[in-house]
Amino acid sequence: MVYRRGYAGPSLVILLFGLSCFLSTPFHVGAFYLPGSYMKIFSLNDDLSVMVNSLTSIETELPFGYYTLPYCVPQEGEKHISENLGELLMGDRIENSPFKFHMNVNESSIFLCTTPKLNSATVNMLKQRITDLYQVNIMLDNLPAIRYVKAGDYRLQTTGFPVGYQEEDGRQQHFIINHLRFTVLIHEYQDTGSGAAMSTEDGMSVLDSGGSGSGFQVVGFEVTPCSIRHTKQSISNLQMYDKISPPVDCDQASQQPVQEGEQITFSYDVSFVKSDIRWPSRWDAYLRMEGARVHWFSILNSLMVIAILAGIVFLIFLRTVRRDLTKYEELDKEAQAQMSEELSGWKLVVGDVFRAPEHADLLSIMVGNGVQIAGMAVATIFFAALGFMSPAARGMLLSGMILLYLVLGILAGYVAVRLWRTLQGNIDPTGWRSVTWRVACFFPGIAFAILTILNSLLRASKSTGALPISLYFVLLALWFCISVPLTLLGGFFGARAEHIQYPVRTNQIPREIPQRKYPSWLLVLGAGTLPFGTLFIELFFIMSSIWLGRVYYVFGFLLVVLVLLVIVCAEVSVVLTYMHLCVEDWRWWWKAFFASGSVGIYVLIYAINYLVFDLPSLSGPVSTALYIGYSLLMVLAIILATGTIGFLASFWSNYRQSWSKNDKKCTTGGRMVMTYCESVIQELSDDIQHLAVGQQKACLCNICKDMVMQHYNHELGADLQLGEGGSSNWKWRSCVFIISKECSSLKLSFWRRASSAMEIVELWAACFSSI
Repeated sequence: MVYRRGYAGPSLVILLFGLSCFLSTPFHVGAFYLPGSYMKIFSLNDDLSVMVNSLTSIETELPFGYYTLPYCVPQEGEKHISENLGELLMGDRIENSPFKFHMNVNESSIFLCTTPKLNSATVNMLKQRITDLYQVNIMLDNLPAIRYVKAGDYRLQTTGFPVGYQEEDGRQQHFIINHLRFTVLIHEYQDTGSGAAMSTEDGMSVLDSGGSGSGFQVVGFEVTPCSIRHTKQSISNLQMYDKISPPVDCDQASQQPVQEGEQITFSYDVSFVKSDIRWPSRWDAYLRMEGARVHWFSILNSLMVIAILAGIVFLIFLRTVRRDLTKYEELDKEAQAQMSEELSGWKLVVGDVFRAPEHADLLSIMVGNGVQIAGMAVATIFFAALGFMSPAARGMLLSGMILLYLVLGILAGYVAVRLWRTLQGNIDPTGWRSVTWRVACFFPGIAFAILTILNSLLRASKSTGALPISLYFVLLALWFCISVPLTLLGGFFGARAEHIQYPVRTNQIPREIPQRKYPSWLLVLGAGTLPFGTLFIELFFIMSSIWLGRVYYVFGFLLVVLVLLVIVCAEVSVVLTYMHLCVEDWRWWWKAFFASGSVGIYVLIYAINYLVFDLPSLSGPVSTALYIGYSLLMVLAIILATGTIGFLASFWSNYRQSWSKNDKKCTTGGRMVMTYCESVIQELSDDIQHLAVGQQKACLCNICKDMVMQHYNHELGADLQLGEGGSSNWKWRSCVFIISKECSSLKLSFWRRASSAMEIVELWAACFSSI
């Protein structure tokens, strides 16, 4: 058993390190094993079916069907195995094969078939597949075949075997792999008669065994390919599965060339070897983690960036802003008036900080899609880190991503519509339908457009990576029957929810933005380097997994890196927004979005660099178009997700700081008005005692109104006159706010509780904001 636990202390660093250790290490505890499939028990001499998958190549990235080459066809004919959505999207086409094994029965030199004489078209196709380094992918009991290759003192491991190979002897002779030596590792299973809980491709299941004997489990599958030119005498009059005599010896026989007029004979050997590997550990050979130090270096690098940015944010908000507000509150009235003339920086744009940005509809749509993509990524990586989307369940990762994206459409619609209503001031009660439809069609529409173009190229190349027409309609049905309705439902809830109330009133006339020596967008583009610094190391392993066919299973590390990326994006956007406000640039909305979203630009540059230096052998315009198309789709998703994180962090930061600032001003102004009013009312109390109670109230209200107008500018008096044509209730509430002994601390929260009309609250908040 292997246990690794991280101490869950209060420190974020320790927590993230412990979480990474916990999630990146597979657990072997009894019969519980997350990465796996249904445990199958075979008896002696049971039939074992070998399956074949699409031919793949890192040179072209175009998969082709196994039987597009002149391989032997099973006696029962070709049969396609049903695949899930993720397998079809990845180009997998699983079919039966002519290889037949019998449990724990060794067989050698088994004849399969001999092809007709090769014509020129078949020879050219075989040579092209060999030149493009196509691999044959074969599976037994859901385990891919492993091939071991010696390279000096190292023993390299890869899955599958090549179609053939090419010798550089001046003639560039091509040879085909036509004989396979299989080694099946089996573990003898002893039934103890107890139930066992196991994780399978379809989830958790309980296997109930009643002590019905023992059997064998397939725990390993290895293949050693070779090319051999069979003699006509050894294969004459043989039927499929007959034994070749004399036995095949790859070391002594000549190789099978690929030439026009040649006939190719296919054969295989199979041997069973008992192993101590238990069934829960059979995937360890495939999921063996390499380069752990590199992943730790990535996490440490990210933590250093976070620490630096956190220090900057702390310096800004806990020292600069709070210190300025405290000093401003402690000044007397004359000093405040003098200070108002000397204000600079972010204090001057308080009345413009929540001014609606340009293209507010588009911003709301992109934020809604970003929430949907970010939520999908976090949930997918979290479940993958727990082992529920292992490579044993082919296509499960991609299928899970699509399912989560569809479900999170309701969150995208809600966030987009509520943000749109906040930015527009809730002036259009029916416009949310249009916004919701555009949210539902923005990113999926772009994805379908790219997918359609690439699918047309794959179909023209006759690749199995091309989506069937039926699957195309399935994807459209998922989009319009699940994603769009859920997004509309979320938009409906967002339209019914109260839009966010700004803590300060926006000025009618926008403040002029001073000229700057350099464009502000340069700073925005440069900000993306910090989030990219936390991502680029893991990005290399992800790109290698996608384009080089390597297994990626360190989702624990990826989850920690994702958490760090979210923190860095939020901090970068908050710092950059504060820097823009300090230079009196109140147009922060789009800049906050692209400050963290600009990491997508660096991901695109990295993708181009990866294409040029790590995939130099990628051949053909179709392969290049596939790489560019999928890279653009990935970059767009990253821009939307990271930009949304930064935008929401900046919006929350500005919202909180504006509340704090307005709160302090209301408190200071309220105390000044209350003190002055009380002193004057005390002097005039004897003069109004003979009046009726109602007349006293009216008189006091008029006195307070006059005193407020004397202490504030004429604009305040114009605002107060708005209430004269209304009700005396407004005057009485205003008077009570000023002269009541309970108003010893006049904060905005008190005003909201005491007043039933929001207009009164906004009016008095506007009065105090001019102090």
